[in-house]
Amino acid sequence: MEKPKWVIEKEQAKRQAANETVWLFGLHAVRDALLNPNRARIRLVVTRNALEKLGDAVAQSGMEPEISDPRKFAAPLDPQNVHQGAALEVKPLDWGSLEDVALRAGTTAPRVVLLDRVTDPHNVGAILRSAEVFGAQAVIAVQRHSAPETGALAKTASGALERQPYLRVRNLADAMIALKGMGYLVLGLDGEAEMTIDQAVEGKRDRAIALVMGAEGPGLREKTLETCDALVRIDAAGGFGSLNVSNAAAVALYAARGQ
Repeated sequence: MEKPKWVIEKEQAKRQAANETVWLFGLHAVRDALLNPNRARIRLVVTRNALEKLGDAVAQSGMEPEISDPRKFAAPLDPQNVHQGAALEVKPLDWGSLEDVALRAGTTAPRVVLLDRVTDPHNVGAILRSAEVFGAQAVIAVQRHSAPETGALAKTASGALERQPYLRVRNLADAMIALKGMGYLVLGLDGEAEMTIDQAVEGKRDRAIALVMGAEGPGLREKTLETCDALVRIDAAGGFGSLNVSNAAAVALYAARGQ
């Protein structure tokens, strides 16, 4: 009996994911990946100058670096990428399930950020940095129409990608409903909302809170808006549209911080 088409496609996707690799580049991103015990590393390409700067991390990783001429850098990178003489081929990180990160033991008043079709890797990288600074449990995006784990994202994240869980889920609304079931208050950022973040979390700062951010321009999709517990805006003198999504995420995380 032949397998159904959807089963074959699922198996193919699983095999493809298992074979997928990412090239990280830049001294900060490569150093942090070399020092991350959870990162599966495959190939390290460096110039002699970069190796001098990364020597301790390379030694700790146990990798054998390939020394490359800076004028003919051996890693398969876009010529526009500022690699600083260091590139590392890796497997994408596996942070586990939504429950694994959202209910991480020992965390009180957890915060997560959900991204609705935020596709710019530089924005996502900056959001990961802010999430790490403000102690968020995870940044969660959809598998399609979101920024995948790439060298550009890792470089902008400046090491946060190695430490800050970044999950990509099949359906954002389903993830929001699951978070509600775990006790999270789900707040969607909308510049036209009547309530500010401070007003929404007043008396609730001891609760788990999820902040949902939309792409610049389109904002949150209708299904996402409907699934939120409440819509909130950033309390500001000007319009919410003056902030890009990465800056808005940083301000929102600060405004929604726990007690």
